[in-house]
Amino acid sequence: MPVTPTFPGVYIEELSSGVRTISNVATSITAFVGYTARGLDNRAKRLFSFADFERAFGGLAPDSELSYAVKHFFDNGGGEAYVVRVPKSSTSISPPDEAAVAASVTLLDATAGTQNQALKVIALSKGAWANNVLIDVDYDGVPAADTKAFNLTITDLSTGAVENFSNVTTDATKNNYVVSVVNDEDNGSQMIKVEVPNPSAGRPVQTGTVGGEIDLTTIQNDKDYQIKISSDLPATGTTINNVNLVVIANGEAIPGSILGLCRLLERKINRALQDKPGASVRCVPGASGKGIRVFADFDQALLPNTRDAALTFSSGDANSILSALKLGVGGPGGNVSVNVSHYILGKGRTALAQAGAVAGVDGTVLPKTQELIGSPSAFTGIYALDKVDLFNILCIPDATRPKPGDPNQLDSGVDPNSIFGAAYDFCEKNRAFLVVDPPPGVKNVDTAADWKTSGLKVRGKNAAAYFPRVRVQDPLNNFQLRTFAPSGMVAGLYARTDVERGVWKAPAGTDASLRGAQGLVYQLTDPENGALNPLGLNCLRNFPIYGHVSWGARTLVGADAEASEWKYVPVRRLALFIEESLYRGTKWVVFEPNDEPLWAQIRLNIGAFMQGLFLQGAFQGKTPREAYLVRCDKTTTTQNDIDRGIVNIVVGFAPLKPAEFVIIKIQQLAGQLQA
Repeated sequence: MPVTPTFPGVYIEELSSGVRTISNVATSITAFVGYTARGLDNRAKRLFSFADFERAFGGLAPDSELSYAVKHFFDNGGGEAYVVRVPKSSTSISPPDEAAVAASVTLLDATAGTQNQALKVIALSKGAWANNVLIDVDYDGVPAADTKAFNLTITDLSTGAVENFSNVTTDATKNNYVVSVVNDEDNGSQMIKVEVPNPSAGRPVQTGTVGGEIDLTTIQNDKDYQIKISSDLPATGTTINNVNLVVIANGEAIPGSILGLCRLLERKINRALQDKPGASVRCVPGASGKGIRVFADFDQALLPNTRDAALTFSSGDANSILSALKLGVGGPGGNVSVNVSHYILGKGRTALAQAGAVAGVDGTVLPKTQELIGSPSAFTGIYALDKVDLFNILCIPDATRPKPGDPNQLDSGVDPNSIFGAAYDFCEKNRAFLVVDPPPGVKNVDTAADWKTSGLKVRGKNAAAYFPRVRVQDPLNNFQLRTFAPSGMVAGLYARTDVERGVWKAPAGTDASLRGAQGLVYQLTDPENGALNPLGLNCLRNFPIYGHVSWGARTLVGADAEASEWKYVPVRRLALFIEESLYRGTKWVVFEPNDEPLWAQIRLNIGAFMQGLFLQGAFQGKTPREAYLVRCDKTTTTQNDIDRGIVNIVVGFAPLKPAEFVIIKIQQLAGQLQA
């Protein structure tokens, strides 16, 4: 800031250099839209590896074209992706196919003799994946005076993911209202959402068998204390009945703490359950720290319908040990609460404080055309990507998925032209690039030419089409070859080329190998390739030594007859990269004084950005003057523009174009005489 000299001496004043660095944006963040086995519906999820995809979306699934495309993307060098899951649906035919359903369960409060609904838990996405998600409730650490507060734990048995929400409440007037906390899109649960059906109800009942406060001085070791354990639920299924054990043996040392007593009880019960495969218990101190809380953990694969079983205790010695442990049901112990061991989302039976479970269903019909396209107002389908900061490439493998049971026919539920048309418009608005897949019926040169010239209705500079479809080993089918859309591999190739050479390098050539490809639906010859390339259809080829490679780099307006300046994929993608980088890097210009000092700063900063690209070899030309220009002065911004608040910046560049045809001229030297 300016200094005010008041005394003789030296003053220091810092001056702005006017340098505002323009950063390079990413060029190969790829978005995938389609069906996955599990995951959040219509919400873009950021991924950095296929392992991330397995955790968030369940990994490969036979009916999920997208799952294989994502794997192909990362296998071919992709580094970052977004996936939007569009769930299965049902048709309008009569009788209708089975519709996809989100799993849910209702938790009741502790009001005796009533069915007060305290909390309804619903899976965030449709499908059977949520049927084995466990919900646990406890009051540990919750203020004793707050009768509506509780802790909520969600466990996904399939992935091992656990979410904890401490000290939430069913009181809508509080900041920690469970609906607000759990349903928060950014920081809430990634598995469930909740509702409070009855605001006057209390909090949900704790899971497990919860005893009262224990007085350790009342526990004696003057005899063997034996108890019986039963799993008790009013429903059919395998149960564990009448397990007899000695809790404390005559003369055995008595633990000096509640935690020690928990460990003793847990150890002895599990020893008694050794002949019951898949059955075990966990004992933890209760909320007050003076009682015991017992959970039954039953493996549903070995003991069906017992995951939510409650444990009850009985004894033949006048309940003396139960009285001491405060676990007796109806006995001298008192203060005991018996509930399901875990609430189960989707498969919970109507028992104790758990009711109204609705099983999740995958559905039988893959997402159709309109569901894949989605709604801009509801942020569904491709429009879920509106909430993403940046993506560069879009792939929709479901747009050309084959008919179930017939890999040579297009699924009747999708219209590729409608899907790719909407996707192209969306890409153009977001400065992204669309990779177009050929339908399953495009299997030779004639059908490929017909498809590109008349069958494919999408035209534009921000897209490229590839032929043929690829053959890849399927890990889910004993590694037999299966045909897939090539977009996942192509997007991974784009990403790999961008990292190794730069976005200005054509993603094609002998280095552009398609990793994982074991075959192609059609083996092209050079003359056949020569028939398709002038149409702007990029061919995938197989060459000895080099294997399967991409052998074309033209956009959808790359046909020779169109003579477009955006004929080549690397030229267009470089332009999109420059546009996006300058769009983000010149925001500081807005509201600055619109005159020569500002224009000079603009020229300086954009010039530095373009010079950096020039030094990396992104442009033609030996000198910066030949390679690019940046103009912002009175010739671009008139007084009328200034009066209207407009500053005009002209940026030009000389793009590198791929050497698509290499012509070698050979001649004989006949009778040349030496001088």
